[in-house]
Amino acid sequence: MEAMIRQILVDLGEDPDREGLVKTPKRMAKALRDLTVGYQQDPVEIIQSAIFTVNNEEIVLVRDIDFSSLCEHHMLPFLGRAHVAYLPRGKVVGLSKLARVVDVFARRLQVQERMTTQIASALQEGLKPYGVAVVIEATHMCMVMRGVQKPNALTVTSAMLGAFRDNPATREELMQLMMARRSVGS
Repeated sequence: MEAMIRQILVDLGEDPDREGLVKTPKRMAKALRDLTVGYQQDPVEIIQSAIFTVNNEEIVLVRDIDFSSLCEHHMLPFLGRAHVAYLPRGKVVGLSKLARVVDVFARRLQVQERMTTQIASALQEGLKPYGVAVVIEATHMCMVMRGVQKPNALTVTSAMLGAFRDNPATREELMQLMMARRSVGS
């Protein structure tokens, strides 16, 4: 990979032997591996590593999970927040695992639409709740730095499974929780 990155620098008209670029191929290769570590992680295994039996069938929502990912079309970053909810069916998962599942899929070459459904599907498979909801809001650098150059454009995607898809009252309750103002730590 380092040799290919070195050639890219040459193709861009740079001198890969100049002081600031000598270690760039190695650093960039390491960065790309770090940014795509999600390919080596199993989201269902992460979920199942922290499942607890409880008598709760109310919405569990973790919102504002910050993430960064790489767009598969241009390999430019997109940055955003994921809001992940589920309706337990006698089992809950450690809250940090929800954020880790977001990171598993964010740390792959992605499109936001697919990432949203992948997170929801993994939670449905690993936890088997009554329903799963994932909403992602993100800013895409491919729209900011190139192309249409619209820095304030925000892309919102959602995936609703089970009760969140089938029951309008449950979906409305979730939307109210997601829109509620922060009171803790704000």
